[in-house]
This record gives sequence, C-alpha cells and structure tokens, in this order.
Amino acid sequence: MVLLARTTPIEEVKKPSEGLSMFYVDFDLSKPGLEAKRIKKMGGRAVDANQVFFDNYKIPKDSLIGQEGQGFKIILHGMNAERCLLAGEALGLGYAALAKSTQYARDRIVFGRPIGQNQAIQHPLAEAYMHLEAAKLATYHAARLYDRSSPGHPEYDSTITQHAVGIACNSAKYLAAEAGFRACERSVMSMGGMGYAAEYHVERYLRESFVPRIAPVSREMIMNFVGERALGLPRSY
Repeated sequence: MVLLARTTPIEEVKKPSEGLSMFYVDFDLSKPGLEAKRIKKMGGRAVDANQVFFDNYKIPKDSLIGQEGQGFKIILHGMNAERCLLAGEALGLGYAALAKSTQYARDRIVFGRPIGQNQAIQHPLAEAYMHLEAAKLATYHAARLYDRSSPGHPEYDSTITQHAVGIACNSAKYLAAEAGFRACERSVMSMGGMGYAAEYHVERYLRESFVPRIAPVSREMIMNFVGERALGLPRSY
C-alpha cells in the first residue's frame, strides 16, 4: 500500500501540504494497528475498495519513498498522468457502449426497419460519437504535452510549462469523462429495456462511467482549477 502520512506537525509548517511523507508499506491485516472494512460499490467489482483504519501502526523507516516531507509533491507529480489515464478509461467505456448500442440499432427490427434508421435513435448516438472523438483529441493533446515536458523525453520541449500541462490534462479528463458518460447513457436509452438488461453490458458500462466523473478529482474541482489557472478568475473556495 502507498501511504501518505503527516511526519511533521502541522503547527511547524507554513502550508498544510508541507510535512507530508510517502511510504510503501505491506498491507498486512494480521499486524496490530491496521484494520480494513470493505466498501460495497455500484461498480468496480473487479477491484475492492476499503476504509482503512490506523491505530499506532508501525512501519519501517526504509519504507519511505523519496525525501521526508516531500510526499505531497510526489503525489502532484503523478496527478497529470493520472488525469490522462482516467480520460482513457472514460473514452474506452464510451466507445465500448456505442459499439454495443449501434450494433443493436442495426440488428433490432421494428415495423419492418432497423431502429437505427430512426433519427430519434441515430442522432443521439451520432452526437455521443462526436463528443468522444473531440475528447479523444483533447486527451492525446494532453498526453503529448505531458510527455514532451519531461527532460528525458526524446522530443522534449522546454517551452511546455507545467501550468499548460495541468490545464490540458484536467481539461481532457473532464471532457472525456462527460463524453464517456453521455455515450453510455445514450446507449442504454437507445436500447430501451434491453439496455437495462445485463445481457448487453451497457448498463454496466453506465455504472462504471461514473468513476471518471468522480475520481480522482471531481468535475467541480476541475472547473475551479481551469477557472483560476486558465482564465485568471479569483479562487472560489
């Protein structure tokens, strides 16, 4: 388990984000001081989530990652890459849902014609596809900026700032999450009752599509970030 913990009292630091250290520790529930309670979720069944409780839990000194007190900076270093990762997850869900729903729209015959021939079915799916394509380009752009901002990259570009990378990665995550959710929701609705059935999986994709909208940062916090960093507006919270 990767653990972020305070190692310097908050009274002794200038900002709350200082004095935090990162550790890599064994997730051994047989050791005293560590307890985990599984959380039942609407989706993500392949990976469990837990409430974790620490009570004077001992960890070895050599489990420290990086320098003591620099844990939050290490977390920040990976956040932009994580935004791109979640954007890719959202896009994958959206495209998977559209593949199911469009195939169904071609195959399902009602009143002598496929339901996909009706604009009420066709247009929402087409719109969802276009939103996915636009979000995909935003995600590729963000990932490219992230890669090329690293000095070790063969196409390193010193003019790319972390400010620009942060805005691009947050924007891509927001757009992809919304596009993925839209595609999943439209797929369920276009398939009617069979969209609600587990047989076609789109109901599962819809449940999973909430994750990129919520984690690792909410839509509202992304809009706060873009409003402040891209538009220069005053902080709202």
